[in-house]
Amino acid sequence: MAEQSGNTARSRAGQTGRNAAPGFGTDEPAAAARIAAIRERIDEIDRTLIGLWQERAELSQQVGATRMASGGTRLVLSREREILERFRQSLGADGTQLALLLLRAGRGPL
Repeated sequence: MAEQSGNTARSRAGQTGRNAAPGFGTDEPAAAARIAAIRERIDEIDRTLIGLWQERAELSQQVGATRMASGGTRLVLSREREILERFRQSLGADGTQLALLLLRAGRGPL
C-alpha cells in the first residue's frame, strides 16, 4: 500500500517513473538538460521582473508623494484606468489583474 502511495505522489509531481530526474518529469537526459536551460532563463526573467516591479512601485510612490505634497489628490483615477486598459489590451483579463497588483504595490491598498 505504501508503494502505491509513493507512485501516486511521483505521478502527481509530474515524474514519469522511478528514474526520472527530480523536478524535471522526464527520464530523458537531453530533455532534462533542455528543461534546466529553459528554467535558468525563466529564473533570469523572474529576477528582472522582480527588480522592475520594485522600481515601478518606488517611482509610483514618489509620484503620489509629490502630488500630495503639492496639494493634489492621493490618486488620479483616470491614470489608473489608463494603466488598466493598457494592460488589458496587451494581455487580456490576466493583464487587468496584473495591473491591479502593480497599482496596489505603488499606492497601497485603497
